[in-house]
Amino acid sequence: MPDKDKRSPLKDKPLRQAGQSLLEEIDTLINDKLLGYFLSMALVAALAITEWYRWYFDIPPRPLLATMVAVLVVGCFLAKAIKIRTQLQALKLGRDGEKEVGEFLEHLRRDGCIVFHDIVGDNFNLDHVILSTKGIYAVETKTYSKPMGGEAKVHYDGDHLHIDGLGSKDEILLQNKAESMWLKGILRESTGREYSIKPVVVFPGWYVESKTHNKHWVLNPKALPEFIRNQNDVLSKEDVKLAAYHLSRYIRTL
Repeated sequence: MPDKDKRSPLKDKPLRQAGQSLLEEIDTLINDKLLGYFLSMALVAALAITEWYRWYFDIPPRPLLATMVAVLVVGCFLAKAIKIRTQLQALKLGRDGEKEVGEFLEHLRRDGCIVFHDIVGDNFNLDHVILSTKGIYAVETKTYSKPMGGEAKVHYDGDHLHIDGLGSKDEILLQNKAESMWLKGILRESTGREYSIKPVVVFPGWYVESKTHNKHWVLNPKALPEFIRNQNDVLSKEDVKLAAYHLSRYIRTL
């Protein structure tokens, strides 16, 4: 029971880490689903073993029925466990990609940038946000396995996005644009200021071929810090601090 005469020494919730939503989703899959399936399989397997034990020692047995139930349950749950394993592999890949991008973005703090990770919205999360005098950037990380053979490139022509081995992925651009507009709305509502948000999509480990950087930045994350450094100043330090303060307050109230 919590002690009613004591309270937490922490004034605010901590800021979120890169890939935190994916970590939470991984924990949910393992603890709430996968573990339950394995416990159920162990239970019915133990039931079958018990029935065979009774049969071997001439205790009135019913092994056939127990075995049929065990095979049915184990087969069903094993199929679900395999599906969850596939989901976990994809989530872990995404988690590692976000953490890698987060490491690259940490270097920007030396330039005076403010970096937030894993900002939760309504049924989505914004992987990274960078605030600086060079502008505000909404960064979406996409981590995909690369094809074994042939080219492994991401192509962006200013309107369309194509990934070798995966085909057209224009929905990524739409997602990133929607996240940028959401962030703009959050800052407008909390600060009363109209901030311009640059949508950015990064692909860890991929060679990215972009013909333009007008609407979106589509990049390998290694290139992102230098891209930002090469921009002209568009915000004052006071504007950056104001936006960062209100965004941090939003995150801490989640």
